[in-house]
Amino acid sequence: MATAQATIARPRQRRRSGLSERRLAAAMLSPSLIVILIVAAYPILYAVWLSLHQYSVIHPGLSRWVGLDNYRAALESSDFWSAVKVTFIFTAISVSLELVLGMGMALLMHAAFRGRTVLRAVVLVPWAILTVGTALTWKYIVAPDSGFLNQILKALHLPGSNKVWLAENGYAMAVMVFADVWKTAPFMALLLLAGLQVIPDELQDAAKVDGASAWQRFFRVTLPLLRPAILVALIFRTLDALRIFDLPYILTQGANGTTTLSLYSYQQLTQNRLIGPGSALAVLTFIIVMAVSFLYIRLAGDNIRQLARET
Repeated sequence: MATAQATIARPRQRRRSGLSERRLAAAMLSPSLIVILIVAAYPILYAVWLSLHQYSVIHPGLSRWVGLDNYRAALESSDFWSAVKVTFIFTAISVSLELVLGMGMALLMHAAFRGRTVLRAVVLVPWAILTVGTALTWKYIVAPDSGFLNQILKALHLPGSNKVWLAENGYAMAVMVFADVWKTAPFMALLLLAGLQVIPDELQDAAKVDGASAWQRFFRVTLPLLRPAILVALIFRTLDALRIFDLPYILTQGANGTTTLSLYSYQQLTQNRLIGPGSALAVLTFIIVMAVSFLYIRLAGDNIRQLARET
């Protein structure tokens, strides 16, 4: 009887211990969470308040309630949907290229060879450069007269040596995509390399013993186990690409089909001094980014749980 009572008492003791740990964790995290909520909530709520008003810059005290008129005008504007289209096209192309190149760089950095540490340091150099510096560098590279790209094309007698790359719609977008890929593919590689480091070498050795080729080992062993790291890398890069502002602002000022959502909101807020409509555009951008992040997190959670069940 005493043994049975002791057995029953143990789970209750564990539950009480677990509950106290959760309370302790909540108590320790609450101050920082409160600060984060205050810091993050005030700008968001203030932007929402501005988006519901027609705000005057000339007369600071003059402001009138317009409700959802600013949102309605934004959703009916062809410029807004053009910015949405440009943003998603840029995000899809750049993130896809970064995933492919990042995977190749991660596999190369993961391989065992002399000088691997130096290679890892060199690969991360573009990511360490500020985005403004990257934009200025690529703006110089594609400059029509003294640009490095046109000089190389002229030396090789190839077409396009006199082209003004940032003055045409498709080419301006291509330059912006290449500049973003050059800078952030190393970041994607770093995240994927972290995923490769936790895959046991014994699995690769067992596949080799079974006669699997390098491609078979990659697609049937490495890639399935790397899926959580890939999803995390895609989340980070997709959300960052959806908010892109620096590159189009420095390269083209949004001209020639490169106006993204963030740049369009900035232009309405600062250049056109339309505080209410600009705030509505900023809120809509925030909603779009949050919706995409929610879908990604749901997808990542479902895939990670499925992978855990399979393994």
